[in-house]
Amino acid sequence: MTHILLVEDDPAIAMSLKVTCKREGWQITWLDNASSVLPFLHSEQAQTLSAIILDVGLPDGDGLSLCQQIRHTSDIEGLKDTPIVFLTARSDEVDRILGLEMGGDDYCTKPFSPRELVARLKAIWRREQLLSQQTTTNSSEAYQSLISQTASADNTNPDRLAHSSNNSNPMSAQALTFQCGAGIWHYQPLNYSLMWQDEKLELSNTERKILLTLLQAPNQVFSREQLLSAVSDYPDHRLARTIDSHIKSIRKQLAVVDDSIDVIHTHRGLGYALCPA
Repeated sequence: MTHILLVEDDPAIAMSLKVTCKREGWQITWLDNASSVLPFLHSEQAQTLSAIILDVGLPDGDGLSLCQQIRHTSDIEGLKDTPIVFLTARSDEVDRILGLEMGGDDYCTKPFSPRELVARLKAIWRREQLLSQQTTTNSSEAYQSLISQTASADNTNPDRLAHSSNNSNPMSAQALTFQCGAGIWHYQPLNYSLMWQDEKLELSNTERKILLTLLQAPNQVFSREQLLSAVSDYPDHRLARTIDSHIKSIRKQLAVVDDSIDVIHTHRGLGYALCPA
């Protein structure tokens, strides 16, 4: 069963969302304060969570800080990639950008329709499922194109870029191993793990999706709007500049592994591209 954690101090909003989620056949756990969130996330119940809805303004804390703790707390590893949607009464663009930069997947500005929030959650899950299908199916045109392009660009034997597989278990055949001029990449969709140069990258959902989008076509320039559309079914093009912050965060992690390679190239006025060589 789909399990949602709702952190919201307004009982009226909470009751409305609980009714809507119940109609969808979803289980919802409601907490009305920030201090209860981390203890709950360390409990066995939290292992079934499909998404977290965080109110930005809570009486004893704020959703932005909670999101940051969830994304960077090592002992709740299994929840680091759980989708997070913010509820906020703030309409200021800076606040919305800040929420997305801290690892949020989407936001709803109060007042909002519970049906809209449900639609946004479904869109996030649908996007995750499509991404998983694209990266776990051998016949995926995007990734077959990726392998072909990188092999051609590097004059590398394509046999070296084959999928890692284990015939005894079909699910284990889904991992991808491929190479471009910027190094060797491994993607394991079963746990959404993306590795570069044999080092796991600690990426948020959004950062991982941006990198996978760039990897689909090395050396192709993607505009900020294209990248934003690739990571959100509800792109607000006024927030396209949030892509810059995500790229900056990705670059920092790549530099920790190897600061001698310029993996992502900025094309001024156009966007970003993964450098194949």
